Amino acid sequence: MPPTVLLAEDDRAIRHALERALTLEGYEVTAVADGVEALAHAHRTPPDVLVLDVMMPGIDGLQVCRVLRAEGDGTPILMLTALVETADRIAGLDAGADDYVVKPFDVEEVFARLRALLRRTGPTPAAAPVDVPKPAAASDRHLEAAGLRMDPQARRAWRGERELELTRTEFELLELLVRNAGVVLDHSTIYDRIWGYDFGPGSKNLAVYVGYLRRKLDAPGAPQLIHTVRGVGYVLRED
Repeated sequence: MPPTVLLAEDDRAIRHALERALTLEGYEVTAVADGVEALAHAHRTPPDVLVLDVMMPGIDGLQVCRVLRAEGDGTPILMLTALVETADRIAGLDAGADDYVVKPFDVEEVFARLRALLRRTGPTPAAAPVDVPKPAAASDRHLEAAGLRMDPQARRAWRGERELELTRTEFELLELLVRNAGVVLDHSTIYDRIWGYDFGPGSKNLAVYVGYLRRKLDAPGAPQLIHTVRGVGYVLRED
C-alpha cells in the first residue's frame, strides 16, 4: 500500500500543485484547505504522515499539531512555513512538529524529508505469535553517560533524578549523542543518522534542535552537556 499523506494548505495553487506532485511520486494524498478539516480527517482516517501549512485561517498548522500531540498522536508532521526566523521554527518544534520546509520550496526537498520521516516511523512489525523473548533487565537496556540515563525501549530519559520530556526527534538526537559520548559527531553524520538526509550547510534544523534539547537538559547551575565544536559538530561530555 502506498504511504498516505494528509496535506493541509489554504493556498489553492500550492495545495493543488503539491497534491499532484505527491500523487505522481506514489503517495495517496488527502488534501484539505484548513486546520478544522485536517483534524477531522486525521481523527477519521489517520494518515502515515501529515504536511501542514503553519499559517491557515481559523485553526492553523501549529494548533493542529498541538491538538494531535496532546491526544497522544505520534504521526510524523512536516510543517510548511513562510516564516524563516529561528524563533518561528522553534515554535513549530515546540508544538510537536518533526520537521519543516521553508517556502518557497523545491518539491524534491519535500519528498526527501517525507522519505526520512517515514523511514524513522515505518510500520510497526506484527507481534510474533510464539517465542516471545523475556524483557531485558533494566541494567542491560539503560544507556548512561555524563549524568544522563536513557531507556531506549521505553523512550524515557533522565538527568540525575529529573525525567526529561522529549519529543521523538529530541530523544533520537540525545540517544545518538549518549551512545557516542566524548566523540565529536559532525553535522553530516548527525543529519544522516537522525533525518536520513543532509540538508546542506545553510540548514539551521540541527542547531534549532540542539538549542531546544539544551534548554531541557541544562537546569540552572548545572554544567552544560552538549558542546559545540565550531565548524565541525557537537559532542556530549561533562566538563
